[in-house]
Amino acid sequence: MRRLSLLMLALVFVSCAHGNKKEVSYKAGSTEMKGYYVAPKSGSGLRPGVIVVHEWWGHNEYTRKRAEMLADMGYHAFAVDMYGDGKTANHPKQAGEFSGMVMSNMPEAKKRFEAAMATLKSMPGVDSTKIAAIGYCFGGGIVLNMARMGEDLKAVASFHGSLATQTPAEKGHVKADIMVFTGKEDPMVGEKDVATFEKEMKKAKVKYELFSYEGAKHGFTNPDATEVGKKFGLPLAYNEKADTDSWAKLNDFLLKSFK
Repeated sequence: MRRLSLLMLALVFVSCAHGNKKEVSYKAGSTEMKGYYVAPKSGSGLRPGVIVVHEWWGHNEYTRKRAEMLADMGYHAFAVDMYGDGKTANHPKQAGEFSGMVMSNMPEAKKRFEAAMATLKSMPGVDSTKIAAIGYCFGGGIVLNMARMGEDLKAVASFHGSLATQTPAEKGHVKADIMVFTGKEDPMVGEKDVATFEKEMKKAKVKYELFSYEGAKHGFTNPDATEVGKKFGLPLAYNEKADTDSWAKLNDFLLKSFK
């Protein structure tokens, strides 16, 4: 019954397709969501799927790029929409409003995430027993919260994502292995946040790893971060070394988690 409900939430239809890439509309309740699906270019048989949750700016080209990179690694990738109707923000104030509305309503966020997951699972060739989720900034916080709430995920990875939560992990409830990448120079995720998160994970007996990069600021995986940071006076900066290393670690993490 639960699976049927999720599929009804998804109501997938493809609006535009180019090769292995598809624009996908789906629904979470009455809210229309805009996603981007990329099939793996190689491999046969059932393959794992990976959900990509966007930064606080919304579902944009950066989110899609990461989905395409995952497809190049052999996974079915789905860049999802957590704001509805594919909304994106052009200013930090608007981004804060959009992300705040979702973060302040975790039951609705869970519904939207589950609709996206059902959509991904419905795609031909997806191994529905092997699903992971990664997220950036706002999206990193979302995927961590979904893991805390017991979503059926093999792995969750957060890149420069928020670590604070109103739904702390409970022992025996988290199904996913967790990997966190953060920057030591990120004022949005301070040492206290990291310490609190690690204490939470250890108390709940969650299998996790956390990597903190020297000299890395918020948004360190996004090549546009430095320019955006200067434009709006935000502590953002791209860090090629941290970006490259964290992606390599993600690759190994997914391979191990999907065995």
